[in-house]
Formats: sequence, structure tokens, C-alpha cells
Amino acid sequence: MMLARLRRSIHRHTNGWVILSILTAAIVLLPLLAIAVSIFSAPNENWSHIRQYLLRDYVLQSVWLVLFTGAATAALGALLAWLIAAYDFPWKSLFRWALMLPLAVPPYIAAFTYGYMLSYTGVVQTTLRSWGWAANQAWFDIMSLPGAVFIFTMFLYPYVYLITRAFLERQSGSYIENARLLGRSSWSIFFRVVLPLSRPALVSGVTLVAFEVLSDYGVVNYYGIQTFTTAIFKTWFGMYDIDSATRLAAWFLLCIVSLILLERFLRRRRRFSATTGRLSPLAPQRLRGVTAALATLFCLAVLAVSFLVPVGQLLVWASWTFDDVAVTADFRLLTYNTVTVAVIATVLIMIFSVIVANTGRTLNNAFGIALAKAMTTGYSIPGAIIAIGVMSLFITLDELLLPLYRSLGWGEAPLVLSLSLVMLIVAYVIRFMATGYNAVESGFEKIGMKYTESSRLLGFGMTRTFFRVDLPLIRGSLLSGVILTFVEIVKELPLAMLLRPFNFDTLATKAYQYASDERIFSAAVPSLAIICVALASILLFHHLGKRVRS
Repeated sequence: MMLARLRRSIHRHTNGWVILSILTAAIVLLPLLAIAVSIFSAPNENWSHIRQYLLRDYVLQSVWLVLFTGAATAALGALLAWLIAAYDFPWKSLFRWALMLPLAVPPYIAAFTYGYMLSYTGVVQTTLRSWGWAANQAWFDIMSLPGAVFIFTMFLYPYVYLITRAFLERQSGSYIENARLLGRSSWSIFFRVVLPLSRPALVSGVTLVAFEVLSDYGVVNYYGIQTFTTAIFKTWFGMYDIDSATRLAAWFLLCIVSLILLERFLRRRRRFSATTGRLSPLAPQRLRGVTAALATLFCLAVLAVSFLVPVGQLLVWASWTFDDVAVTADFRLLTYNTVTVAVIATVLIMIFSVIVANTGRTLNNAFGIALAKAMTTGYSIPGAIIAIGVMSLFITLDELLLPLYRSLGWGEAPLVLSLSLVMLIVAYVIRFMATGYNAVESGFEKIGMKYTESSRLLGFGMTRTFFRVDLPLIRGSLLSGVILTFVEIVKELPLAMLLRPFNFDTLATKAYQYASDERIFSAAVPSLAIICVALASILLFHHLGKRVRS
């Protein structure tokens, strides 16, 4: 009976949209399944060496990096969010949006910029020596674990700041007003009311930061820190052992999944939202005198360290090397390569996102929810793991297609797909599918189902309804998804480093290569190009957000 009911349900719901959605979910999940299966295969001799002598350091360095960075970003992001949400002081309207600008600077660009600025020949020590002060070199040694924590904190804190500020401005008004009426001091309210109340927002922000830190390759490799990501790179390119690299990625994937499950377990059955619908917005208090000056100086100092100083230094270096780097054919080719792969991957992501999101909301059942979960899986998985999974999958595909290659006269065992640009684009699609999907899904949630159901009642099919009714209504969300996805791909480094075809570079890989070859000044021009693209998207989103609020 149940089997017959299942067959009827499958027959009733099966259409082209559902089949395309299942294929898209398979594209996202297959590389991750290929990695998970590798845990059960027999290890080789290199794995025994890695497990005995190296794995402990990889785990410890990764854990310390995530813990220290998470704590620092939570403290800094929460403090800035509290200042902006609860007080009025000079330049607050400027700081409210300017404090998210560090998101435009990829951490690997900040890492080599600060690394050179604080070196013996950098602007800081050179200036101090010109003033007659020979400083201790150890004071400026940023290329270490504390230095990496500093870089990640200063350039990833906006994740915590933006989520916590929105939460405080929307939900905390009555609680904080009651605490003020009871005579609590500002610091007492911050520690005893704001921090406990903001726990879900802080956890969400810190989780994003943790995923970014675990995904990073540029900062940790440039500063010589041994983490899981650098271990995968070294095992793959240093030992030429993809089996051990896949096994490392599998254990890394297991840790990531455990982290996600732990975070959801800690939040089970806990309510942090208001129990009443009558929420009052938080009324900011006016700061005067010394306290107003201190608040302004604190926000200005954070903005200077996290955005103004590194971008200013890059502008100076770019002015020295502009003619040698920016007006060459190589730079035009870099820009063309970057834009081409970003546009192709973005278009594919938005098409797949629309198909799956529309299918999920139409089905409105457990299968639709499972499709949504599958589509957003890649964003929480580090790029190195996705790269290993995609590489394993494409090598298998090349082996399956070997008879076809031989019949076409391409040699005995050519790696056609494994050495092509297709592999990099597929990896981008898997990694950043969540960015486009979430934007499309939010657009569908805003318009609801009433227009779609009306169209279906008038006799229009699912495809015609989508193009004639749904698509015009969600075009704003589609534009947001396109911009976010394009920028993420332009900034991305680990996937491009691992999967790019021979002699194919993007702005991100070239900037990192210049920095690794100690050609810091030449790295400034491609770095500024990446920052300009990201900056334009942030300002556009700020403008769109103001229009929505108004």
C-alpha cells in the first residue's frame, strides 16, 4: 500500500523542473560523497607518516586559529554593534555603513600588505628609524599565529558586526530600556543584557567567521601556519599524493560536519526571540563630551586599521608600478580570465538556483527542504575540500570516457576534463551555490504563492507561470544574487590555485603569486582591482538596502 502511494506521489510530482533539480543537487553532492567514501579505502605509506608526525600540528593550529579569531571577532563585532545601535555620537551615520568596508579586502591581500608594511624595510620601521628610534624587530613580527588572528579579526569582524547590529536595532529596545530604567550602567547592560540577548546573532556571525578561517589558504600559507588547508596543498603539490590529500580532506570534512551539528545541538529548544509581537526599536542615547570623543576615536581607529591604512598603502604601491603592471597585455588577460570564469559560473549558479528554489517552494514538502539543504551545503565546506572532491570526480569521469578518447585518437590515457577550465567552473558552482540560492529563495518568500497559484488556476503551466509571473517579481533578488556571487568568485583564491588549468591565472592568483615571489609592489594593482569590484558591490547593496527600508 505504501509503495503504491509512493509511486502515485512520484508520478504526480515528476516534471522537468524536479528532474533538473535532482541533477543539480547531484552535481553539488557527488564531489563531497567521493571524499567521504575515501575514508574507507586503504591508506598508503605517506598517510602513516602524515598521521604520525604532522596531523597533530595541523589539528592544533587549525583549532587555535579558529578559537582565538572567533573570540576576537565576537568581542570586536559585538562592541561596535552595541555602540552604533545604542548611542548617538559624531560621525555615527558614516561609521554605520563604513565599518562593513573591510569585507571588500580579502584577508590574503591584507596579510601581505601588513606583512611588508611592518617588515624592516616597510613604512613603519623606516619611519621610526628616520625619527632616530631603532625598534625591536620582535615587536613587528606579524607573520605568526597571533598575526594571522589579527588579520582575520580586523577583516572578518563585519560578519559579526552586521548581524548583531541588525538584531539589536530590531529586537532589543524594550529589554535595554528596562535595564536603563532600573539604573544599570552602560557596561553592565552590555555584559548582562546585550551579550546574552545577542547570542544567536553572535553565534551566526562567528560561525561564518570560522568557516572563512578554515577555508583560507592565502593568509596561513603566507604566514607559515600549518593548518588542514595548507596540509592538503602540501600533500597534493609537495608530495604529489592525491590519495593522502583526499584522506586529509575527508577527515577535515568530518570535522566541519561535526562543527555544524554541534552548533545546531547547542541551539536546540532554546528561544531567543521576543515572546511578544509588540517590539519597540532601540532608541539611541546621545553621548557628549569625552565619551562621545572616545566612541568616535574607537570607530575611526578600527576603520583605519581594517580599511584605510591597507588600501592607502596599496594605492601608493600601485602608483609606483601602474605602468609596468596595469597597462600590459598580461593584466588585460588576467582581467579577461577573471571576468570570464566569474560570469560563466555566476550564470550557471543563478540558473540552477532558480530551478531548485522554484521546485522546492512548489513541492513544499520534505523533499523540497532536502533540495534546499543540498544546494547550500557547499558554502560551509572549505574550498580545498571541494577542490579535492571535484578533482577526484573528474579523474573518474576521464577514466570512464577513456574508450571515447581512444576512438577520437587523443592518446592512451589523456586527462581531458581533469585539465580543463570546466573543472574550475564546476567547483565555483558548488562552492558558491548558496550565495545565489539564498537570494532567489528570499525573493520567492517575499512574493509568496498567491500570484503563482492564480496563474496556474488560469491554466498556465509551471514554466510559463515562472517566465510570465514569477521572474518579473523576483528580478531584484536575482540582481542581488548575481552581484554577491560574482564578487565572491572574483575574490576566491584556494579553488583557483588548486584547479586552474596550466598557464591560466586570475587576478586573485596573480596577486598572491606576486606577493609570494616578494614582488609586493606589483601585487598592488591586481589587489586594488579585486577590492574595487568588492567595494562597488558593498556600496550598491547599501544603496539597495536604504531603498528597501524607505
